[in-house]
Amino acid sequence: MKLSKRSIYIILVIVLTIAVDQISKVLVRSNIDLRTDINPGERISLIGDAFLMMNVENAGAFLGMGSDLNPTLRIILLLILPIVVLGFVLRYVFKDKSLDNLSLFAFASIIGGGFANVYDRIVYGKVTDFLFIDLGGVFKTGIFNMADLSVSTGIIILAIFSFKKKKSSDLQD
Repeated sequence: MKLSKRSIYIILVIVLTIAVDQISKVLVRSNIDLRTDINPGERISLIGDAFLMMNVENAGAFLGMGSDLNPTLRIILLLILPIVVLGFVLRYVFKDKSLDNLSLFAFASIIGGGFANVYDRIVYGKVTDFLFIDLGGVFKTGIFNMADLSVSTGIIILAIFSFKKKKSSDLQD
């Protein structure tokens, strides 16, 4: 079976997204002290107090949501459901030939980031988060990782692209 350039592009974005995420997490786990309730861990300044690195293990989803769920519900909501949804999105991306390269990149980034975090939950039971941004009250994030960044970037691209498409179709009507 010969893969099309389009399929290779999708696979490459997904694999690179997973690789960047997993390599960054390996580096964080091996080089930065883990932050726990007892140990505050290291806080490494990348840009003053605005951009920090630390090592936090997140048993939940985005921003720790769901970390206090019972184990069965956590498996359903944080492992099974994401795998099913990511599988459907992956199938959609390969089947819908009308998607342009920017949309393919966005969807592949979401898929890669999603699978990278699911991998962590399966292998480690938690997800390693390590980046934190605080722009002095103007903008502040939770602690996140490269997979989260990929998913967020993909969603933002799709939202902007969808908005632009809607706006241009409204102008044509």
